[in-house]
Amino acid sequence: MANAIQKSSGNNKIGFTSFMTSTAVQKKVNEIVGGEKGQRFISSIISAVTTNPSLKECSNESIFSGALLGESLNLSPSPQLGRFYLLPFKDKERGMVAQFILGYKGYLELAQRSGQYKDINVIEIREGEYKGRNKETGNPMFEFIEDDDIRLGKEIIGYMASFTLINGFTKTLYMTKKQMEEHALEYSSGYRADKKNGTKYTFWSKDFTSMSFKTILRQLISKWGIMSIDMQQAFEGDMAVIDENGNKKYVDNVEDAIFEIQDQPIIEKEETPVSLDDIE
Repeated sequence: MANAIQKSSGNNKIGFTSFMTSTAVQKKVNEIVGGEKGQRFISSIISAVTTNPSLKECSNESIFSGALLGESLNLSPSPQLGRFYLLPFKDKERGMVAQFILGYKGYLELAQRSGQYKDINVIEIREGEYKGRNKETGNPMFEFIEDDDIRLGKEIIGYMASFTLINGFTKTLYMTKKQMEEHALEYSSGYRADKKNGTKYTFWSKDFTSMSFKTILRQLISKWGIMSIDMQQAFEGDMAVIDENGNKKYVDNVEDAIFEIQDQPIIEKEETPVSLDDIE
């Protein structure tokens, strides 16, 4: 089937709408997604690509494969919902390809859907709210400012994620803003380039808080949480370019990546705690 899809695009890249409505692609969508749901999937992906002109420059196969991963996780492709994103990336070997990015709200939804989490939260910590660590347990302690107007006027000093499993096990992870900055600089060459050149190409530069939410959630769940099959699949696909055979190539957000989503926020900013009750 992969060969059939490749042949459907020929030597020259055809338009994405023509690609998605080709016989080979529709057959594969019907096999994987099925019937009426498959047609909705095709329409939603065509719409997502249409609203992002930069994404149109990517190979059809990489867009399709990334979208199929999102569909297999039952996550909406809408950028406004922030579950996952398909972002243009300039690969030296393959040219423009679509990179699958899982948003922090996608992590929250997958955790909720697993049925193992009684509660899960992620929030920025403001100046004056961190109260050190419990001497017996070593857990970080916080005292949140109740007045939202006063709280939002305070500087962000760190990020906290926590969960409670249905079996009663709880865990909290806290990283200072400085620690998060060091993490971003260490693991993202694109962010290092942004800082050096004064550019804003990467997610880290465009929305540091949302990327911090995602990072601390990812670390918390992977180290101490329960990983459902969907969550494991999402972890494996996050930040990858997926080819027509399902192979994943992990790429960094280098300075020649293109991250603009026309007339739409890249990730919705969240200045209040996010819990399972917020996800509908």
